[in-house]
Amino acid sequence: MNKIHQKTIQDLELQKVLQQISAHCTTDHGKEAALKISPFSKEDTLMTNLSQTNEYLASFENNNRIPNHYFEAVDNELRMLGIENAVLSIEGLRSVAALSSSVNGHIDFFRKFTEYYPTLFKKAERIYYTREIIEAVDKVIDRFGEVKDNASDELAEIRKRIAVVRTRINQSFSSALSSYASAGYLDDIRETVIDNKRVLAVKAMYRKKVKGAPLGQSKTGSIVYIEPEVTQMYTREYQELELEEKEEIQRILKELTNILRPFKNLIAQYQVFLTDMDVFSAKARYAQDINGLLPEITSERKMHFIEAFHPLLYLTNKEKGEITYPQTVELEPEKRIIVISGPNAGGKSITLKTVGLLQLMLQSGILIPVHERSVTCLFDRILTDIGDNQSIENHLSTYSYRLKNMNYFLRKCNEKTLFLIDEFGTGSDPELGGALAETFLEVFYEREAFGIITTHYANLKMLANDLPYAINANMLFDSKTLQPVFKLILGEAGSSFTFEVAQKNGIPYGLINKAKKKIERGKVRFDATIAKLQKERSQVRQTSSSLREEEAKTREENKRLEELNTRIRSKLESYQELYDHNQRMIYLGNKINDIAEKYFINKKKRPLISEFLRIVETENSKRKKEKSEERKARKKEQEIAQKEVSREIKEIRQRKKKEKETAKKQPAAKPRPVFKVGDRVRLIDGRAIGTIDTLEKNKAIVNYGMFTTEVSTDKLDLVEASK
Repeated sequence: MNKIHQKTIQDLELQKVLQQISAHCTTDHGKEAALKISPFSKEDTLMTNLSQTNEYLASFENNNRIPNHYFEAVDNELRMLGIENAVLSIEGLRSVAALSSSVNGHIDFFRKFTEYYPTLFKKAERIYYTREIIEAVDKVIDRFGEVKDNASDELAEIRKRIAVVRTRINQSFSSALSSYASAGYLDDIRETVIDNKRVLAVKAMYRKKVKGAPLGQSKTGSIVYIEPEVTQMYTREYQELELEEKEEIQRILKELTNILRPFKNLIAQYQVFLTDMDVFSAKARYAQDINGLLPEITSERKMHFIEAFHPLLYLTNKEKGEITYPQTVELEPEKRIIVISGPNAGGKSITLKTVGLLQLMLQSGILIPVHERSVTCLFDRILTDIGDNQSIENHLSTYSYRLKNMNYFLRKCNEKTLFLIDEFGTGSDPELGGALAETFLEVFYEREAFGIITTHYANLKMLANDLPYAINANMLFDSKTLQPVFKLILGEAGSSFTFEVAQKNGIPYGLINKAKKKIERGKVRFDATIAKLQKERSQVRQTSSSLREEEAKTREENKRLEELNTRIRSKLESYQELYDHNQRMIYLGNKINDIAEKYFINKKKRPLISEFLRIVETENSKRKKEKSEERKARKKEQEIAQKEVSREIKEIRQRKKKEKETAKKQPAAKPRPVFKVGDRVRLIDGRAIGTIDTLEKNKAIVNYGMFTTEVSTDKLDLVEASK
């Protein structure tokens, strides 16, 4: 793939697309990189870039969202790391650590979700993963952006001394404040802060009675601000310690900078990586806005854009709430040049620019708004000649400039070229310019280039009709309202509707006839024929559209009737089955009623039973025989069920038998004795023997000689009954 000329990028307004993409970027580097997007010169690099953007777009639709890629630019820090003995600021060091942390997060994420994002994973895998940068910065700087006390032993000692001195300053100041306040030398505000120092608010009349250094006075001069003498010594010591702290912090930062200096190139790679991620994100969000996707890219020479939208026009109309009409355009070796004709303001130029811009966007790694079944190939060059290119600086007229441009086309055009020419052949005498344009078109055709041109020239329409692999097309135009329909129709040339549009805009009919007489009758007839064909085609299209609608309605009605017929048939079958069943039941009921009546009269059981059995056998013979497999299955189920029942019965019998045997083995329970007062007894599980003194209900008081106790008679065993 060769580099596409800057003029093509300018003609197709790619820069406006890049500005819209840039607006979606979250970093300054990303915005700059988005504005510098240009067509890729290598196919493999382009395909990788498109896949990466497509994967980023897919991340919006699943739960595995790609981590945030925002970062603070570290260009100044990278420059400082390249200077010996230069020291990074705390903010710069934190930015570097945050950059490293963000990149590590992306690398971990893509390693985890390799299947979802294969090409983004490959990009991240090329970046060196390290935690040394983060750990080195975290060891020195806390999350509030302050150097930690334990960054060095000396810094920790200095800060301890600062804390002690600060306490002494506060104590000495509080003592002086209390002393002078009680003496009545201080104003009502008592104290304030000047140059980060606590000072006494002394009334001007007592300023000589307060020992210390005056640091200012109020606007009225009634108050003098004095630092007490007792705190000055500690203040000087505090200032010296602060200076030592700053020097130590600077030394620590310098040491940390030297640790990071070998990582300079890696940090630069980190920044480039996150910039690329920002651009991928912006392109994916832009694709969301325009319904962009990645069409199939084929190695065959073929372009088939289905329902393609011009992205700039689509977004503009979307804001206004207006409709944007998509176009379907197909180019292939057997149909490689399309000549679009028709009236002005019909959408010819927009169609031309839509095809060119979408192809240019795709070759720049940007997803495009087309139908998912769209297919296209890649071109080495995209050549454009669009708009009025009059050059005042070079004293070139429009036609001279276009001829110069055509010369460039002739030198560069080949089978891997897509050329787009708007208003081909205009700018000169229609006869001569048209003839030259016809010659150019023949050359482009012979070189097998793909191309789309727009024109009003009849000879170019006729040439496209004669060439086997070229095709005429026109933008559909409503002949009744003379309004554009913005739909590309392949296969027929379009009329300019010059006289019709003039008549609609109020030009007198006599002048239009006079104009018609001034040109060749053949041209008028040719244009009129085309206009007539367009009108007829429009009518045919309307008729076809109405027929399709009727056909669709008929299909829906047929479908509805079939469903209704199916439901009715199903109900009829159900009713028939119910009717047959009821008739059979009525017949059987009548039979049984007759038998019952006979039995009621003669009281004979044998004829009754015989007749009843005959009815049953007759009914059984009428029933359908069950399938052998079903009968076997049911028999098998019955056998299994019978076996299960037999097993359960056997288990129950065995359990009852065991219970009986157990009951036999157990001795018969002895009858409980009837206790009386004076009986000698003992506890069932005990050895001590006592005498029952009293009995009350089921309770007995047993006397053991040394003590008595109340016991339930159920727990006593008779040893000897009383006499």
